[in-house]
Amino acid sequence: MDHTDVLRSPAGWRVLVIGGASGMGKTGVCRALARRYDVPVVEADDIVEALLAVTRPEHLPEVHFWRTHPEAARQAPESVVERQIAIARALAPAIEAVVANHVGTDTPVILEGDYVLPVPATPGGQVRAVFVHEDDEAQVTANYLRREPEAGPQRHRARVSVLYGRWLAAEARAAGVPVVAPRPWEDLADRVAEAMEARGRCRLPPRD
Repeated sequence: MDHTDVLRSPAGWRVLVIGGASGMGKTGVCRALARRYDVPVVEADDIVEALLAVTRPEHLPEVHFWRTHPEAARQAPESVVERQIAIARALAPAIEAVVANHVGTDTPVILEGDYVLPVPATPGGQVRAVFVHEDDEAQVTANYLRREPEAGPQRHRARVSVLYGRWLAAEARAAGVPVVAPRPWEDLADRVAEAMEARGRCRLPPRD
């Protein structure tokens, strides 16, 4: 089997979207799935950084918001979540373009990020999605502490992640996209793969 055959081996899909809020375990499962399917991972954060580099705040105010209003991150969790939703919606056309490019060029990829929105499921799609959600704030706090011990307990951040994750999970279920709990960690990659293969076929929503 040559390299081209390996790249064409994922079962029918060209883009696998792994979404969910920060601190839910997306990065680890994406790395495991990338090894399983021998495909690269694209992070939505890189798309954000590229847009920040080539636009001004007046062009994309939502995308620039955390840089122009850093104090807003300390607002009530509900307010921060509203801002995250607005940013995700503003980023949707850029993420859609990346997904469409990988489908059009037949180059499989896993796309992951906090700001990736669920997309409706349709049979036979080349784009599939699974969202990961942890609803236990104490567990998300522990996840952050394990990942960033120097920052100490980040309870406000964990609260934001759980609230935003609940919204994403509700949106995913409404769109027919599977939502998977991250624990137990040991078989998360298997469960995400099973969910994706069973129900995760989806398409991009049309632009307004």
